[in-house]
Amino acid sequence: MMLSRASKYAILSTLFLAEHVEEKKKISVKVIAETIDVPSPFLAKLFQQLVKGKIISSTKGPNGGFYLTKSNQKKSVLDIIENIDGLNRLNECFLGLNECDGANPCPVHFIVEPFKQSILGKFRDKTIMEFSEEIVAQGRKLTLKDIIPGEIKDSK
Repeated sequence: MMLSRASKYAILSTLFLAEHVEEKKKISVKVIAETIDVPSPFLAKLFQQLVKGKIISSTKGPNGGFYLTKSNQKKSVLDIIENIDGLNRLNECFLGLNECDGANPCPVHFIVEPFKQSILGKFRDKTIMEFSEEIVAQGRKLTLKDIIPGEIKDSK
């Protein structure tokens, strides 16, 4: 169960919008791309897809940009993944075999399956805003870009 780069960027950028939701301002793709360290043209394309899927919202014009409505805020991380990758990707075999399920399990199917279900459950059961609030409350970062090198501990 792997997420595509597109899904990862979509999740990060949507969580970034969620973090800045109370500021009532629209945020440009360029600002988000620079902040979370993602290529801007790639993110612009993703955002078109997320707007079409009603995961995020946008307005055009001089004060335009991207934001989350109350309805967007109730979406889940699984909604983002489904919009970008489709759910088939999440159900793919861990070892990449074409046919793998309970009836035709790969060698690690029964080891991986409970974890996969647990992750899917967490992605499905929390709204984007709940995830965002948790990230802020626990002081987690959306990007490693702004972490001062001294803050990263040696893993020796």
